[in-house]
Amino acid sequence: MKIPLGQLLVQSGIITVKTLDRALARQQSCGLTLGEALLEMGVITEDELREALGQQAQALAEMKILLVDDHSAMNCDVEGALKKEGYQVFIARDGVEGLKIAFSQKPDLILCDASSPRMDGYALMRAIKANPASAGTPMILLTSKASPEEEHRALKAGFHDFIAKPVMTIRVVSRVKRAFEIMDKYHEPEVAPPA
Repeated sequence: MKIPLGQLLVQSGIITVKTLDRALARQQSCGLTLGEALLEMGVITEDELREALGQQAQALAEMKILLVDDHSAMNCDVEGALKKEGYQVFIARDGVEGLKIAFSQKPDLILCDASSPRMDGYALMRAIKANPASAGTPMILLTSKASPEEEHRALKAGFHDFIAKPVMTIRVVSRVKRAFEIMDKYHEPEVAPPA
């Protein structure tokens, strides 16, 4: 998962939690980026900021996404958009191939078509969730059935999100980012309040 810049700087011992809180307040009040606020406050150097941003970009580049869909034209568009965002993308043409790639590559997120050949998206999700090594992998369902009932069925079945087809690449990218943000918040260690 992508580590937020502030958390990365605190974990590295470059700044304290108290300094991060002050910088976040400054960021919000002045419309600066977190890095600009920290530089302006004089608590980090440009070299420290560059190094932290490099570590953050490297963590993002290590994020793996598996796209399981038999529509090659859509796959090319979505794959290109996700790669442009810095993600590593694997493509499977059907659910069985997707399952093999999921177990060998251990993606951080899976996008799958509800009607994939040989194993549909629901069967793939059940197989992924049945394996303890992959059970926590978030999955987003892509489907041409854009009804409230289908969305309810997908979310109730355990999918993290639902995207109706035909997909727009900007929607896929934003939903992927949102999924990772939610997972980051879920996995973020809580900072104990000062005593």
